[in-house]
Formats: sequence, C-alpha cells, structure tokens
Amino acid sequence: MPYSLVHGVEAILPLEHQIPSLRIAIEEGLSDEDNVCLQLEEFEALDEKRLEAQQRLECYQACICRTFNKKVHPRSFQVGDLVLAVQKPIIVTHRTKNKFVLKWDGPYVVQEAYTNGAYKLVAKEDLRIGTINGKFLKHYYA
Repeated sequence: MPYSLVHGVEAILPLEHQIPSLRIAIEEGLSDEDNVCLQLEEFEALDEKRLEAQQRLECYQACICRTFNKKVHPRSFQVGDLVLAVQKPIIVTHRTKNKFVLKWDGPYVVQEAYTNGAYKLVAKEDLRIGTINGKFLKHYYA
C-alpha cells in the first residue's frame, strides 16, 4: 500500500478502534518485547517493499520509454545539407482559407552542426537565419 511505503506501517482507521478488529486485538495483546520484535520485522520488510516498488517503477519507465521511442525518428544533418525549416510561428486555425498555406521555409544550407541537435542555417544568399533545433528541420531534395 502507498501509505505503508510512506509511513512504514499499515493505516488504522478510527473505526477499528471503536469496533474491535482482529488486528487491533492482536496488537493490544502483545507485550512490549513482542511489540518491539514485531516493529523490527516490519521495519526489515519495509526495505524489501521499497525495493519491489523501485523495481516495478523501473520496469514501468522502461516500458514507457520503449513505447515513446517507437515514434521518435532521429534526424541528423551534415554541414552543407539542404534543409527545410518550419515556419515560425505556426498558428493552427480551423479556417479553410489557411488550409493550403506552406508550413516549411527554405531551402537553407546547414552551416554548422552542434552536438546537442541544434544547427546553424544560412540562406542561399548568405543571409544568416540563426540556430534552430533539428526537430524543426527536414531534408530538402532538389
């Protein structure tokens, strides 16, 4: 239970104190030494519960990562490649008159490629466009 993972003990409802339950009867009938031993056993079991929760979390994250990476198409460009860039800003409207508006600008030439996936672009007239992330680019085939 999430409560037991956070607090280290099972939750006891106020109703269980008013109407005696088996769990409360067992805990009240224990001596101090037995109660301490029971607490130590629960404390040792808590580490195991945390490890199990951590393993389930890692499995879940790996599954989500695999699912996400199926849709990712890495794009890499070399210096000198011709590319198209997404027009900025792209405003999505539901009007039909904007249906056939071009979404890509270009072609541009990649002047410099950085290690973090960013590229410096230059227009064919040696006009510097600036730095743009690779996910906003696509290859241009003349």
